[in-house]
Amino acid sequence: MGLFDAFAYNGKRVLVVGGATGMGAAVAALTEDAGADVINMDRAEVSVGKYIQVDMSDKASIEAAIDECGGPIDAIFHCAGVADGTPGIERINFIGHRHMLDRAIEKGYLGRGGAVGFISSAAGLGWEANMGVAKEFLEITDFDEATKWTQDNGKADYMFSKIAINVYVAQQAFPLLKQGIRINAILPGPTNTPLARANAEMWLGFGQDYRDETGTEPSTPEEQAYPLVFLCSDAAKGITGVTIVTDAGYVASGVTESFRAAAPVVGFLRGPMYGQE
Repeated sequence: MGLFDAFAYNGKRVLVVGGATGMGAAVAALTEDAGADVINMDRAEVSVGKYIQVDMSDKASIEAAIDECGGPIDAIFHCAGVADGTPGIERINFIGHRHMLDRAIEKGYLGRGGAVGFISSAAGLGWEANMGVAKEFLEITDFDEATKWTQDNGKADYMFSKIAINVYVAQQAFPLLKQGIRINAILPGPTNTPLARANAEMWLGFGQDYRDETGTEPSTPEEQAYPLVFLCSDAAKGITGVTIVTDAGYVASGVTESFRAAAPVVGFLRGPMYGQE
């Protein structure tokens, strides 16, 4: 065994949730190429791995899908997500993923040595400023009660779902590591996926001035899959509870004002949009 084998997935069994298209499909293809046995869940048919149909907005569907998957699971990649305006967004983007992860651990499918990777978003940058309200939400572990809380409190939207992911990843680093499980997330900037193209003006237009100045393009799904797959590999054993911004430097350039046009936007995203006392 060579040192570089820690980056590979030989002999591992991974679950990709939302692997029909976009970044999820790229993660499925990359992990399979790295040697993994891939289980691929989505509502739509997939092109890589063993297909299990799932509706991430439906508790019973999630439970049936994870039970069909069984174990062992060495890594779970939570990639399914939808845009604002989609019914059930609060469940599809976060609540459903958390329920699936909890069930996989409860059943003993994911255990010591396992890893969890979420696709969040730069839209969730304000997680630290909004930790109070996010932690209030995260205390509600029941699927239906958590759904009702988001709807009652005006938080059934894309941005809050990503804030919740980011707080959850940081919050769960300690308790999951006690079980030998690591958890991390990436926060992509504009990425050329079917979902982004369906919301092209907002999603792919974001940061265009920065890309014009740097001579870059929106990320490809593969460019986002690389860091996420790394985070769940043995090569990243020392990393957990981390949310990595994978946006080609836009946020960093806004924080430091090296690209001044990004500063107001980044400040807006990082601010206390949801109000924390």
